[in-house]
Parts: sequence; C-alpha cells; structure tokens
Amino acid sequence: MTQPHLFLDDDELQRLTGFSRKSKQIQWLREQAMPFWVSATGHPVVARATVEGRPATAPSVPASEPWEPRVLLES
Repeated sequence: MTQPHLFLDDDELQRLTGFSRKSKQIQWLREQAMPFWVSATGHPVVARATVEGRPATAPSVPASEPWEPRVLLES
C-alpha cells in the first residue's frame, strides 16, 4: 500500500475549493479559515492532515529534565 502525499495535490485542492484559479482557491481557504500557506509559485499548499481531521505532527513527549547548554551551567 502506498503512503498518501503530505499535501493535497492540484486535483484535490480544486475538488475541495471548487475553483481551479489559485487566487480563488486562496480566497476560499481564507473564508473557511483553513490553515494553508502560499508556495513560492503562488499556489496554496494545504496539509492533508488539515482535511482529514488529524494532527499534522505527533504530539511531543516532554523531556524529564529541561535541556540547558553547558555554557550556562555553573562550574
């Protein structure tokens, strides 16, 4: 079984927003308050986790002791 891509592809984004123009897709995503960012080419980028309703990253486990750089430790 293949893993799904991390981000929605162009067809999925068009199906989600109902628009093929990137400016209209961005407008729709903003109106829906969906998290996204704009790529260097001006295309909206939506994480698949956003529409699947699951967290984008695994929850972090707190360390038992906070990390401190050795420079700040007393000698």
